[in-house]
Amino acid sequence: MDDVAQTMGISKRTIYELYDKKEDLLFEVVVKHFKQRMDRMEQAVSHCSNVMEILLEVYHMKVSNFKETNPLFFTEMIRYPQVKKFLDEQNNLMRDSSYGFIQRGVEEGYFRADLNYQMAVLQFDAMGEYIMQKELYRQYSIEDIFRNLVFVSLRGLCTDKGIKAIDEMLFQ
Repeated sequence: MDDVAQTMGISKRTIYELYDKKEDLLFEVVVKHFKQRMDRMEQAVSHCSNVMEILLEVYHMKVSNFKETNPLFFTEMIRYPQVKKFLDEQNNLMRDSSYGFIQRGVEEGYFRADLNYQMAVLQFDAMGEYIMQKELYRQYSIEDIFRNLVFVSLRGLCTDKGIKAIDEMLFQ
């Protein structure tokens, strides 16, 4: 709270008049930031004409957001149950919405129709948890993580058309 007060140029007493504890302030900031990110993502995605354009847009936004986030946040958030619960709930909602996205990709001919996408989504969840748990972001750039883990796995879900689109995205 000292750092927050100093950065904002206000006293800790003022902060504690508004928030009973650090977790309350952190929770409010996380919720507001998440909503802003979702609004920006919806706006950006609304201009996309297919799932591969959406993937590229989301990739750029994730990389940008990650670079703006202090790595300490990722290790600290699990210490605050209210914040962790919110982030877990949002992750569950994103997972549920991913099935519609995948179905659209199948219909557009980018994703294979012969796969069990519930298992694929579980794989991506496990990969994300592993990346965070092992703090790979401290060892590798977020671009390298996406290129070598996420996009390699994603290519396995794609048709030839999808693979070509991913390769064009990565090497443009």
